[in-house]
This record gives sequence, structure tokens and C-alpha cells, in this order.
Amino acid sequence: MNKIATIQLQHLNIGYRGKTHHKVVAENICASIYSNELTCLLGTNGVGKSTLLRTLSAFQPRLQGDILLMDKNLNQYKEKELSTVISVVLTEKCDIRNMTVRELVGMGRSPYTGFWGNLSNKDREIVEKAIESVNIRPLASRMLHTLSDGERQKAMIAKALAQETPVIYLDEPTAFLDFPSKVEIMQLLHHLTRETDKTIFLSTHDLELALQIADKIWLMDKTNGITSGTPEDLALDGHLSNFFARKGITFDMESGLFRITNNYRRQIRLTGHGYRYAMIRKALQRNEIFAARNIEADIHIETNNPEQEGFILHFPDRPSLKADSIEHLLQFLSE
Repeated sequence: MNKIATIQLQHLNIGYRGKTHHKVVAENICASIYSNELTCLLGTNGVGKSTLLRTLSAFQPRLQGDILLMDKNLNQYKEKELSTVISVVLTEKCDIRNMTVRELVGMGRSPYTGFWGNLSNKDREIVEKAIESVNIRPLASRMLHTLSDGERQKAMIAKALAQETPVIYLDEPTAFLDFPSKVEIMQLLHHLTRETDKTIFLSTHDLELALQIADKIWLMDKTNGITSGTPEDLALDGHLSNFFARKGITFDMESGLFRITNNYRRQIRLTGHGYRYAMIRKALQRNEIFAARNIEADIHIETNNPEQEGFILHFPDRPSLKADSIEHLLQFLSE
């Protein structure tokens, strides 16, 4: 599958214009966003994520540099033309009453319907296809104010799809959702990049989900600007560890995820693989015990002995013990 650089940022400075001076939020940003990819923007509060999204969406002017959108400078687009290229889903909850889901999705056709906004048969077909794409057919006749946050967010994404733009920007699309809904929305967006050939770029604070689902990650900070790459490449070259190098947070290279830093009081050699190994390691770390395959320690725990069920604890000065559960294992270690 060919991936095209849909958006190219060339020495971009973003911020706010003043009468006498400008407030620069981030500068000299050079990066590209590609089609058929879900790209997630990560960064701490106040670093400029929303400012960057507003600038890319042409909601506010750039301070310096260029934004190329489909090989054309952003400032060369007329407003009506831009509405057929970019659709935006904001983080604010839409408090709209007396409107059905289908009517909301139909508003995505406004760049094509003219002054009166009357939908043609083709427009209605596109609306129904968008509703089907995000799997909200049973909700189509529901009033918006009766929906859950997750259902409402799906409706907003369907509206963006009905707009038929090659680019979709989303600002914190999972901000108000419970965890299953967060996962569902992120998986939906990733699926849409594959099925619709769209370029989807979003800001998020859901770090773990972004690392597991996104094709590309943009790390944004005040010192280095934008650092981009696949989650795996950013992990291998140390960017993820450095980016979140703060008290209480550590990037775990073995799991590829972040974990809470513990002050370990002892070490244990842990062998095995798969989910049993991962769950025991997690429980031990929570109890201030560092566990890994390649360390030297008096106690050894086997998690995947093919001849026995449960977990085997080997001690230097007493017989081995079998634990039937992780809770049982922790009790042995505390004796």
C-alpha cells in the first residue's frame, strides 16, 4: 500500500500574533503526516498540541514556515475548498438537542449542498455510508442528547466521514470516554485509515493506547519540537524513555509500555514467556520486587514448566515450592 505525505511541515513556527510581538509556542517544526496511517500527537499540557492542530486546520495563522497540504500551501486554499480537504472533530461535547444522529451526519455534506443545505439522493447515500462505517446504524434515528459520550463521538466521526475529506484532524477524541469506549474509538480510527485511504491525525493523552494502536507517534516538547516515528522505533532509539523521563514513570522495553517506577527492595530471577510471565512480573514489581530473566538472584521462579501447572519457586536453602496462583506465590515470598 502506497503511503503519501499528505501534510508536510517545513520550518513551521506556531503561536499567537500580537501588535508588538508574537508569542511563539513551538518553532522550526519539520515533519510529515502520511495517508493510510493513524498518527497520534503526544505531549504534556501547555506544550502546544491544540495550537498546532488549530494551525494545521487553518483556524489560526502560522507565525512562520510552510504547511503543505496535498502538495499545495495551506494559505493558498480558499475557505470553501479547504472544507472539502480537511474535516475537524473537536474535543468539546456537542450539546445539541432536537437533532437526530442522521441529521448531524448530514451536516457533513454542507460544503457540497449550497445555501439551503438540501441533500440530494447522492448526499443521502454518502450519509448512510458514513453511518454504516462507524457502526451506528441502530442510533441513526436517536436524538443526540440521548446518546452516551462514546456514541456521540462516533456520530461526530461519521459527520467527518460524510464530509468526504482526505484529511481528518481530531483533538482529544477519547477525552470523555470510559476505557472500553476509548479503545473502540482508537481502533475505529485506525481501521478507517486502512479502509478509506484517509490521513488521520489526532492529539491524545491516552499514552498507552497510542503506543499500541498508532502507526506513527509525534512527541512534542518545548526543547526538541517534534520527534516522529513508529512507536517501536521511538522505543528502540530511547526517545520514549527520554521524553517521559520523570519521577514515577519508566518505559519498560520488555513490554513496550510505560509503568510506574518502584523502589525495589529485592531481586528475583523470573523465567518463562507469555501472559503468565507478564502478570507475575507485574505483581512482583508492585510489591517492590524486580524480576527479569537475565539477573542473578538466590530465588528463581518458573512460570512455564511444561510438566507442572502453577508456578515453581526455587530457593537456595530449602525445597522448591509450587504456587497455584499469583496470590499464593506472593504469600510464599512474604514468609
